[in-house]
Formats: sequence, C-alpha cells, structure tokens
Amino acid sequence: MSAHIDTFARDHLPPAEQWPELVFDLPELQFPARLNCATELLDRWPELGHGKQPCLRGGGVEWTYEQLQAEANRIAHVLVEDLGVVPGNRVLLRGANTPQLAACWFAVMKAGAIAVATMPLLRAKELGQVLQKAEVSHALCDAALAEELQAAQAQCPVLKQTLLFRSTAPEGLEARAAAKPAQFKNVDTAADDVALIAFTSGTTGQPKGTMHFHRDVIAICRCWPPHCLRAEASDVFIGSPPLAFTFGLGGLLLFPMSVGASTVLLEKASPDALLAAIAQHRATVCFTAPTSYRAMAPQVGNFDLKSLRKCVSAGEALPAATHALWKQATGIELIDGIGATELLHIFISHDEAGAKPGATGRAVPGYRACVLGDEGQVLPAGQVGRLAVKGPTGCRYLADDRQLGYVLNGWNLTGDAYLQDEAGYFVYQARTDDMIISGGYNIAGPEVESALLAHPAVAECGVVGVPDEERGQIVKAFVVLREGQVGDAALVKTLQDFVKATIAPYKYPRAIEFRATLPRTETGKLQRFRLKQSS
Repeated sequence: MSAHIDTFARDHLPPAEQWPELVFDLPELQFPARLNCATELLDRWPELGHGKQPCLRGGGVEWTYEQLQAEANRIAHVLVEDLGVVPGNRVLLRGANTPQLAACWFAVMKAGAIAVATMPLLRAKELGQVLQKAEVSHALCDAALAEELQAAQAQCPVLKQTLLFRSTAPEGLEARAAAKPAQFKNVDTAADDVALIAFTSGTTGQPKGTMHFHRDVIAICRCWPPHCLRAEASDVFIGSPPLAFTFGLGGLLLFPMSVGASTVLLEKASPDALLAAIAQHRATVCFTAPTSYRAMAPQVGNFDLKSLRKCVSAGEALPAATHALWKQATGIELIDGIGATELLHIFISHDEAGAKPGATGRAVPGYRACVLGDEGQVLPAGQVGRLAVKGPTGCRYLADDRQLGYVLNGWNLTGDAYLQDEAGYFVYQARTDDMIISGGYNIAGPEVESALLAHPAVAECGVVGVPDEERGQIVKAFVVLREGQVGDAALVKTLQDFVKATIAPYKYPRAIEFRATLPRTETGKLQRFRLKQSS
C-alpha cells in the first residue's frame, strides 16, 4: 500500500505494460515492501554509532551524520507543520551544491514527499515547464536563486508556497527550522512509492520527468559503487555535477553516504576551483565530466593532489585522448561510465583494472546490456546499433508519450549508438537522436532555436551539435536574418547574450553562421542532418 495521500505521481505513471522489464538478480536487490531511502542512507549511521563522523562540508558549514540528520529532521517538521506538505506532494528544490540543499532533499524523503530538483542555471521559462508538468505545490529555494523561481511562480498558480533557505530572514527556512525538534518519524513509504522526479530535456525541448522509487535510490547504491568504485568510509568525495543532475546526486550524495563516507559540496566547481578544493580538503574520490578532466590535466602540477585515489568520468563519452592525458598527468586510471536520467545512474562501466581506452566498459552487475538492430534483434559483436539496457531501475516517464519510444520489448533504449567488441566491452559511437551533449550537459537543439527565434533580427534558424575537441560537441546555430539586418560579429554576440538571458546560459550557441536559406524537406521540415554535414 502506498503511503502517498497525494496520488498524483502514481496516477501518472505509464501503464505497466509500457514499463521496461525490471531485473533484481543480485541478493542485495531483494527489497522489503516498506522502504524509506532516508532511513537507509542517513538515519542508520547514528544508530550504528557512526553519527559523529564527518558527512558534508561546504556552503559555510561542516556537518557530521548526526548534524545532517538533525537538520533534515527539523526541515521535515517545517514542511509538514508549517507548509502543510503531505506524502506524495511534489517539492521543488533549487540551489547550488551545498549541505543545506542536501538537508532539504533528505527532509523531503523523510516527509514522504517527492523531490523535484532543478539545475541552478534554469530560467523562469524552464522552471515554469517543470512546475506545471509535475504540478509542484511547494518549493525550497536558495535565497541567492530566488528571482527566476519567483518569476516562474507568478505564471504558475499550482506552486502555492516557496520558502527560502540560506536566508537570515525571520521567515526563512533556517529560522523556522531552529524552532523545531531534532527528531522526526519518517513516513513509512512503500518501496515503490515515487521518491524523486528528475527532469531531462528531450529532442523537442519539452522536459521529460523521470520517476524513481525509494527502492531505486538504494538499488543504484548497491550496483555500480560496490562493484566498480569500491569506496570506503574514510573516503572524501568531491566533484562538479549539480545535485539536480542524477550523476551528481548519486556521486556526491547517495554513494558516499551509502558507505558512511564524507563529501565536499562546491557551489562553483570550475576546473581551477575543483583542483584547489581537492588539495584543500584532501579529497580522495572525484566525479566530473571528461571536459573538466581535459581542462584540469595541464594544471595538475600546480596542486598537491596526493590524496586523490579514484576519478570517475561520466556525463558524456570519454575520448581516449582525454583518458590518456589524465593518466599521464596524475597516474590515476579514470573510471568511465554511462548512465541515464531514465535509469537514474551508471549501468555500463569498469573498475581501474578493467579499463580499456576508447571503451566505456561492461554491464554493471545488476544490469544487462546489448546492442539492438533496426528490427529489435540483438546484433553480433562489432556491429553498431542501439544500446539497450535493463536492470533494477528503468524508464518511467511522467505522463509522456515518449515512454513508447524509450522502451522496446522490455529494454530501455538510451538513445546512444554503440558496438560491443569481442571481449564484451561496449564502445560508444554517437547519439542516435538530435540531442547535443556539450561539456557534460544535454542540450536540445529545438529549445535553442525557440530562444533565437524570439529575437526580432532572426527570421529562421536551425541548431545542431558539431564536434569540438574540448567539449565533445558545441552548439552551433545557422541563422537566416530578417531583411535589413547585418550578420556581423556584433550581432553574433547580441544573439548569444539574448539566448543566455532567455534559457540556461550553458545552452547558448558558441558558434553562429548566417545563411540565406536553410535546408528543408518538401513538407517544410528542417533537415538538421544537412546542417551537420556542412559544418
């Protein structure tokens, strides 16, 4: 029986016949019927006598497991008693990577609500799409990022209450939480109650909400980390991905806490800042994208990185050259992996001993993977096809017809083209759709097109990803101007700044080419493949 009083999430799951096949082969994936992931990841550590050990640092605070538990409990009281949150309500979380944001996430879990974490760079338009799609009723937002959310809330009456944290105001979250008790009885959620809705952008630019259960949160902690990462309680984790990105949620919060380790959460994690923070905090495990490893490699000699022992790369394909560059600079073998928001985290990877330059790895224990042909048949070694995966987690979109395209005969189709070599390693080839992956971010071309088309100088445009040695791909826009406009360098900058102000800045076109016409089909559809060919 679900603990959710608000049944929105369960009501909007895809029909069971559209789900992928779920596989629970490992003994550690046999879950009880009742499970709250906050109990397993946070509350058990003080019970085991581990409560005085360091847990989170950053954002001006350093918390032990006991302190994080107390803070999450107080915030859970605020959610329930002050804001009226009931199990199953969606609570939007907005903030940079800080212990305070992590405490809010655990408070939502404890209250039996559903966390909807959002990237700090999202603008009001994008936040509005998330609010409406998930029918978010409450929000906890870092005071420094309130402006865009408040603009979105004005257009979205479904969002009833917003409370600011990292605020000194008497009505802020900290002031309210300080008056609450440090104990809270977690809601007795079902293992298959939705715990979080993680949003990803599809090729249309319309956000897709991926729904994950409490058991999914624990399942990803019992597959890749013990078999490929093998972290220990003494480890200090650090990295760049936002907690709103499931790569960051797992790598910087769930995985370290699953073994009783600690994490450094950085509000800004540029390559320079990340290297300095590794040295300062004596970090031992690093999570970031290939782009960052490539940028950091030449600077390694300027920092004391002797503490660093494990480095994980995901978010985009790891080029063999970057793999070699990092190993040459540090002596550390990168652990590569591919995951998907739809499956929550990494499902193909390797450990240091099993690394093979140019290959992502093998299926992580708990998961199965193969390469499928156009007719859905399993392809033999060496042939390129669609990567297909199944395991204890899988795609369940929130009220979205695209579920039918992601799941085929029980398999999750990730949208990646791969081949499997004779040794069983999966080797990345390309994306199978028009998604642009730049610097570890997924960017939908049509969304950038929509932003450009809102500028009065633009008549038509097409946006594609083009290869880039540093970022994997960059966003390139082909623009047809309105009559009387001059396509010069000044206009390029004007359009770039316009896009940055309209949608998340990382989505802006780093290259703009002016054209007299764009290639289209007889029915008027833009032929993006021809734009790619001409780049």
